[in-house]
Amino acid sequence: MRLPVFPLSVVLFPGTPLPLHIFEPRYRQMLADCLAGDRRFGITPTGAEREAPDPGMVGCTAEVRVNQELPDGRSNIVVLGGDRFVVSDLLDDPAPYHVAAVRTFDDEPGSTPAAERADLLRESFTRYATLVRELSDVEPQVPDLPDEPLQLSFHVSAGVDVEPAIKQRLLVERSTARRVEALLVVLAAITKGVERALDVHRRAHTNGRGHNRPPMPVS
Repeated sequence: MRLPVFPLSVVLFPGTPLPLHIFEPRYRQMLADCLAGDRRFGITPTGAEREAPDPGMVGCTAEVRVNQELPDGRSNIVVLGGDRFVVSDLLDDPAPYHVAAVRTFDDEPGSTPAAERADLLRESFTRYATLVRELSDVEPQVPDLPDEPLQLSFHVSAGVDVEPAIKQRLLVERSTARRVEALLVVLAAITKGVERALDVHRRAHTNGRGHNRPPMPVS
């Protein structure tokens, strides 16, 4: 499959939305070309030494669902993740952006996790998301998660606040069960960090003495 590619330092997962701001002229052109066609491009990680995606690199197709064009030619868009793919080769194309030959792939058949592990992932992420909202002083809300384990693993992968390199490894993984297990390890670690930060946050709100701070004097 021939696909325009957009190297970014963020990772897109199948079935999940991602807002993007398009400002470079070459990617404005890519967006215009995509909107005139099937509305799809690919997101790949930025390379270590060059921006162009290397053969073997894994990315995710992005379908433009929302396009808000700004007066100066920039755009705010929202894309939805589609199929994962492997870059086969960069193509010699006159477009100002990169175009690659890619092949899509799915998780391995028979790699579905046991139901109790998927349930544990759902519970662990719900707890993590609830704590993060409290840390941000946002009202608690139960995250809307898919029932099917594969899509559940992608949504949790998109929702955890970890560095892009970890997310890229989760994207590359071809076993749903192994992705679920990796996420459980990641969630255990980052939830502890959020709990520590939240403890400090709560103490700050109570002035460290178990009661609310007195109001500031007003002159």
